Amino acid sequence: MNVAFKKPSLWQRTKPLFLGFDGWLALALLALCGAGLLIMYSAGFDHGTRFVDHGRNMLIAASVVFVVAQIPPQRLMAIAVPLYVAGVLLLLGVEFAGITRKGATRWLNIGVTVIQPSELLKIALPLMLAWWFQRREGQLRVPDFLVAVMLLAVPVGLIMKQPDLGTALLVLSGGLYVIFFAGLSWKLIIPVLSGGAIAITALVLSEERICQPEVDWPVLHSYQKGRVCTLLDPTKDPLGKGFHTLQGMIAIGSGGVHGKGFMKGTQTHLEFIPERTTDFIFAAYSEEFGLVGGVLLLLGFTFLIFRGLMIASDAPTLFSRLLAGATSLSFFTYAFVNMGMVSGILPVVGVPLPFISYGGTAMVTLGLGIGILMSIAKSRRMMVS
Repeated sequence: MNVAFKKPSLWQRTKPLFLGFDGWLALALLALCGAGLLIMYSAGFDHGTRFVDHGRNMLIAASVVFVVAQIPPQRLMAIAVPLYVAGVLLLLGVEFAGITRKGATRWLNIGVTVIQPSELLKIALPLMLAWWFQRREGQLRVPDFLVAVMLLAVPVGLIMKQPDLGTALLVLSGGLYVIFFAGLSWKLIIPVLSGGAIAITALVLSEERICQPEVDWPVLHSYQKGRVCTLLDPTKDPLGKGFHTLQGMIAIGSGGVHGKGFMKGTQTHLEFIPERTTDFIFAAYSEEFGLVGGVLLLLGFTFLIFRGLMIASDAPTLFSRLLAGATSLSFFTYAFVNMGMVSGILPVVGVPLPFISYGGTAMVTLGLGIGILMSIAKSRRMMVS
C-alpha cells in the first residue's frame, strides 16, 4: 500500500527556529532601534552614508541576535574558557604588536583584517566568570571570589594600558555584575562604595589645586586627568577641552520640555555638537525631542533592562542566571555612562548609547548580548513546554 507524505512547508521547517523567542524583549529592542533610526536620519542625513550604514549595522546585529539565540546556554558555557583565553592572548598581542592610532594602541592586524580585541572581552569575561561560579556552585568560599577578581583584573588591566578607559569600564562593570550576582557580601561592597563616595567628594573639593598643570596624577594619563578636570569645571576651557561637554549641555537644555522638533535642532544641524552621530547623539536627540522624548527613551532602556533581569530570574542554571543578569545590567552601564557624559555628570570616555549611536563593532557586541538573553529565555521555555 502506497502512503503519500505531504512535504512540510518552508514555514513548518523554519518555525522551530523562532519558537521560544521573548516577545517583550524583542519589542523593547525594536522600539530602541526605531528611535535610533529616527535620530540618525536627522543627525546624519548630511553625514555621507551614515544613516544607511546605521541601518545596515542594525540588520547585521539582528542576524547576530537570531544566530546566537539558537545556541543553547550549555554550548555557550562550553566556549567560555577558550573564548576568554583567546581574548587575553589577543590583548597581549595588542600589547606587543598592536597598531597605534591617535596615541592609543587598541588594534591588532590578524592578517585577514584589523580587529579590536577589547570588544571581545565584553562578552568573553562575563561568560568566563559565570562558568567559574557554575563550577563552584554550592561550595563558594573567599578564595573563589579572589580567583574571579584575578580573572577580571587581567583583561581590564591590559585594556587600561592601551589606554581605553571607556571599554575598560564596560568590561570591568560586566565582570563585577557577575561577581555581585554570585553572592558577593554587602560587607565588602559597602566599604568600597563608601570609599568611592569619599574619593569623589575629595576630588570635587580639591579641584582648584589638583587640576593645576604642574600637578601629575598617578595611574591616569595626562589626557585622562584633563577629562576629569574638564568635568569638574568645563567653563575653564570652553573652546578647548570643555567644548564637547558644554555643547552637549546646551543642546539638551535648549530642547526644553517638548523639543524643537524632528530635524529642527539648531545645535545639531549647525554642527555645534561634536560627534553628533556617535558619542553625543543623545544631545542631538534631546534637542529635537526634549524632556518628553528623553523620558520615553529612558523608559525604553528601563524596560529592556528589567525584562533581561526577569529572564535571569527564571533561568534554570546558575551559569544562565549570572550571565543574563550581568548582560542586562551591562545595558544599564552603556546608557548611564553615555547619558552621564553628554549631560556633564561624568567624564567623556567614548561609550556609545545602545542601538542609538552609530558604530558597527558596538552594534554587533550589543546584538551578542541580546542574543544571549534570547538564548536563555528560549532554553527556559523549551524546558517548560
